[in-house]
Amino acid sequence: MPDRIHAFTDDVLGDLDAVGLAAALRAGDLSPREAAEAASARFDALTELHPVAFDDRDRGVKRAVDAPWRTDAPFAGVPTYIKNNTAFAGIPTRHGSAATPRRAELANEPFTEQFLSTGVNVLGASTLPAFGLTATTEFDDGPPTRNPWNPEYSCGASSGGSAVLVASGAVPIAHANDGGGSIRIPAAACGLVGLKPTRDRLVKAAQAQGMPVDLISNGVVTRTVRDTAHFLAAAERHRPTTRMPFLGLVEGPSERRLRVGLIDTPITGNRLDVDTARALDETVELLTDLGHDVIPVPLPVDRSFIGHFTHYWSMLAFAISRNGKKMFGTAFEPAELDPFTSGLARGFLRNAWRTPGAIAALSRSAKRYHRAFTQVDVICSPTLAHTTPRIGYLDPAGDFEQIFDRLVHYVAFTPLNNASGGPAISLPLAQSSEGLPIGIHFSADHADERTLLELAYELEAAEPFTRIQD
Repeated sequence: MPDRIHAFTDDVLGDLDAVGLAAALRAGDLSPREAAEAASARFDALTELHPVAFDDRDRGVKRAVDAPWRTDAPFAGVPTYIKNNTAFAGIPTRHGSAATPRRAELANEPFTEQFLSTGVNVLGASTLPAFGLTATTEFDDGPPTRNPWNPEYSCGASSGGSAVLVASGAVPIAHANDGGGSIRIPAAACGLVGLKPTRDRLVKAAQAQGMPVDLISNGVVTRTVRDTAHFLAAAERHRPTTRMPFLGLVEGPSERRLRVGLIDTPITGNRLDVDTARALDETVELLTDLGHDVIPVPLPVDRSFIGHFTHYWSMLAFAISRNGKKMFGTAFEPAELDPFTSGLARGFLRNAWRTPGAIAALSRSAKRYHRAFTQVDVICSPTLAHTTPRIGYLDPAGDFEQIFDRLVHYVAFTPLNNASGGPAISLPLAQSSEGLPIGIHFSADHADERTLLELAYELEAAEPFTRIQD
């Protein structure tokens, strides 16, 4: 395989981002059908990466011809994909697992309506690992979704298929959601912008209904900061939240200089690898050169957070294994669960007595997270504790205890934002010695996506993101 696989070419999509493509569509430079057909052709060049769980291009092209595209929708006619854990009428929601029913959905879930309100045209469903429970898009019963920067490496997860489709140029924007880092991790692995919004900024994910602590936030992965900002503003207009101030469209950097808290040690206590430490140092230098004040800060939570979060995570796997027929339909087959999900479920059963304490501790994390911003405006860290691993390092069919330990040490920075509900963004500000993207992670207080986006605009301008086609 070549080192990089991408589909950027001299077609009607060019290297336009979603905002640029939407402007071209409004101007009549191309039609929604031409955009859909070009994205379809690009996907055909990426089949060895396996980013799509359900190919719905025929309906997407037909929709591009027949649909009365709203001229006021910012992404009217822009082709995209929806993550295959979110109900879209006509597509089976398989959650990355052979255990789930194959029946097509009869209706969209509420977030899907919010996603579609931006004007995007869905061409299919993107891959995710089984139930989004791990940080690589690999399977025990099929080929992995591969990283377009180097297909021997993981693309991250759980929104791995979406990240691959955007990074490789098939589409400029794709749906993602995040229950422990699942927007930010694949964004970091694939060189994209990945914003996890504040809890309840966007419509709640259907699978989060009834969870004692809602970990999941919907969003997108993009190649530019402005695409993420425009999506968030458009989605917010569809259903303004009553729980926080209206955000609106953030269109560029601010003149305000920030107090940036620096966390350079994972919660596990392990040291960063050389490439990740260098990337963080370079980001600190860039922030300082831009006039921001960077100071070390302690972690908002102590190491007991690891046990609480991993126990809750295991509880979700146990709920799937025991209640799958209620959750996914009577055709759910527990015997088809992958080894990693089954291993998590067994771990929960051995320690079920810890559940009330874990839920209480995760619920308290929101206040501890909020207090971390009394002295700083944002907190900076790596997105991940080490560079992107090769395919197989987090193999869901591997030895469970080894894979689980590797996963905990790899995903050491992102879960706090899910437990606390705080917003965070991963930006592709560096590369490893092997030419793979490295994400840098910025967190802000609840409802303060504006500060994150303004800073992201500034960093993107000062250190333009490396493109896969360069």
